[in-house]
Amino acid sequence: MASVLLVALATLLALAVSRLWSYAVVRLAWRPGAVVRRFREQGVHGPPYRFLRGCNEDVRRMKAEADGLELDVRDHDYLPRIVPHYVKWKDQYVNLSTYTISFNKVSWFILYISFQSAVCEHFGPQPRICIFDYELVKQVLANKFVNFVKNDMHPTILAMVGKGLGTVDGSEWARHRKVVTPAFAMDKLKLTADVISRTAFGSSYREGKEVFHAQKQLQVMTLGTLLNVQLPGFNYLPTKSNRFKWMLQKKLQNMLSEMIQCRLASKQSGFGDLLGVMLEASFTKEQGEKQDELILTVDEIIDECKTFFFAGHETTSHLLTWTMFLLSVYPEWQERLREEVLRECGKGNPKADMLSKLKEMTMVLLETLRLYSPIMFMLRKPISDMKLGNLNLSKGNVIVIPIPMLHRDKEVWGDRANEFDPMRFENGVTKAAKIPHALLGFSMRPRSCIGQNFAMLEAKLVMAMILQKFSFTL
Repeated sequence: MASVLLVALATLLALAVSRLWSYAVVRLAWRPGAVVRRFREQGVHGPPYRFLRGCNEDVRRMKAEADGLELDVRDHDYLPRIVPHYVKWKDQYVNLSTYTISFNKVSWFILYISFQSAVCEHFGPQPRICIFDYELVKQVLANKFVNFVKNDMHPTILAMVGKGLGTVDGSEWARHRKVVTPAFAMDKLKLTADVISRTAFGSSYREGKEVFHAQKQLQVMTLGTLLNVQLPGFNYLPTKSNRFKWMLQKKLQNMLSEMIQCRLASKQSGFGDLLGVMLEASFTKEQGEKQDELILTVDEIIDECKTFFFAGHETTSHLLTWTMFLLSVYPEWQERLREEVLRECGKGNPKADMLSKLKEMTMVLLETLRLYSPIMFMLRKPISDMKLGNLNLSKGNVIVIPIPMLHRDKEVWGDRANEFDPMRFENGVTKAAKIPHALLGFSMRPRSCIGQNFAMLEAKLVMAMILQKFSFTL
């Protein structure tokens, strides 16, 4: 018996040593070094990889130094203030660059440097390529063969936004998109002020506010620890912060579950809002009877609710905030929009057909999206070894698309790319720059944002009603 126990203990010890060797030596030391060498052979250079820490300390230091940087209100090149490491490394490594960031961190703060095609970095043990060429971006985002999928998401962010349209891929994405699409058809988006809070889920403002608050707290927790080095398994320890995070996750799950159960109990699922559409689509009719052919499970519907509560609220509020800022800085445009609103909508509540006539309003909103995009970075990874431009990528190499950098590319947007100029959109989105797919605020087909029509209509409605009643300055 004792010998059997010794053998078992020896086996467990050997397994533990093997796992430790695989993780600490292979994943955190040998593999990153091999990746650096492979990309250097292809002409990609950058900051050195440091064991476990990556470039976290450098990023933290540069961001702390940039905190005191003040920008003129008409200076819209905020990159030196927000992502100074991007600016420094781009200048230092010119065309191609590689750098590292501590493992298990949220992707959109790590990346950079470009050449007119790509750049390499390490997200801890995970190599990342930053591309800064629109044609390569098109190959990644508009690939009809789905050779590139979304990168794995930080666990806290996944709990916040759920496994909805924004995070799933492949057949799962197609299934979710099919169910959700009818809710965003233009004939469904006939918004007025008194129904806008119910458009997505038919819920009250108070219920929605509780969901937003829980998600905001999770967001703050995530952003506050982006550059911290986290050890494997740390997220499972009952620390004070982890217990608070688990409480928020459970609260969010329970609130959305109760909302769905109340809707099901009332037997009123089809009010044309997003939740009603998803609940109706959960069953198909056959021979006059409902069959239990579930299209989206309750958990999947909850995840979609998380996605649209957060994405729909956070992105639109971001767009409205910066629109108000820009109209304060450029009062001549504020007056132009006010005249347009009063001409097309009068002083009453705007209707959908009125909002569609607000051409200059659309131009200003699109220019705001260009300069202050709610999404700074998009991340994708190849599902197999492949070539992108002249660069050989391995399966899983994360590709980072830096939207603010692309939106300031003077070769595409012209010499005044850093300036606020709504007139560039006078003839529509596809003619605003030298290439038709230059604006990435809503990504690009076939994975473009399903809620873009809703977001633009909502933003127009809010701005129209503000302009009808108020003028504003900084």
